[in-house]
Amino acid sequence: MSAKKQNDREARQARERLRAYQARQAVHDHTKKRRVRDNLIAGGVVVIVLALAVVLQLTYFSAGPGKPVASAKASATATPTPTAAATDGNSGDVPSKSLADGRTWTGTLKINNISLGISLDGAKAPQAVSSMISLAKKDFFNGTKCHRLTTSDGFKVLQCGDPKGDGTGGPGYYFGPVENAPSDGKYVEGTIAMARQSDNAYSNGSQFFIVYGDTTIPADSAGGYTVIGKVTSGLDTLKKDVTDKGVQGGGTDGTPVVTPTIDSLTLK
Repeated sequence: MSAKKQNDREARQARERLRAYQARQAVHDHTKKRRVRDNLIAGGVVVIVLALAVVLQLTYFSAGPGKPVASAKASATATPTPTAAATDGNSGDVPSKSLADGRTWTGTLKINNISLGISLDGAKAPQAVSSMISLAKKDFFNGTKCHRLTTSDGFKVLQCGDPKGDGTGGPGYYFGPVENAPSDGKYVEGTIAMARQSDNAYSNGSQFFIVYGDTTIPADSAGGYTVIGKVTSGLDTLKKDVTDKGVQGGGTDGTPVVTPTIDSLTLK
């Protein structure tokens, strides 16, 4: 073989080796970039999941317990009184807080024929308890549904008292301010408290929530949530027959699988 042909073959082989190297390098670079991209995406997903977990805890009550989200049921987007509640004083024909008489009221809240013994503190929450007394005397709650349930760890609430059954209804009046809210944001099992709009101390109406497991609810600019009393008996049965059944669709916030209906509320 002549020297020229030998040189041409060696040059051709060198070019082929270069092309093969470049192809391998391109694959390597693509794989590296994809790995970096995948890591960034995975990291972003983790951040989003953690953020959503925090938002769920903060927004359910900081936005005011409201109607369930129809799809993911992960956070509250509506409030019990979206437009009507005053932000600087009572609105409508609010019952006089003297009805509470500065004393403890006892009675029975019957849900799905489950009798819950209850005790309301008219001394610590006179305005809210007076409203409950007035509404109970009118049988306002009879036949209304507890429209919302949360089942997250450390966040266990059953919300009731809406005549519309979707989180937007009320008694036609709104009142405040916040009374008897825990300073540490901890609502112990059995607590009964009022639902309201976010950042609005004068948006209490007829909606209330029953805490069926120790729950922490961060305060917003209006403070915490008015604690009116507690469940003194029957909570275990409510948990077994209603709250333990969970939320429709398997979420942690939304319409209960078992529809809780208030049969009656009596106080004395």
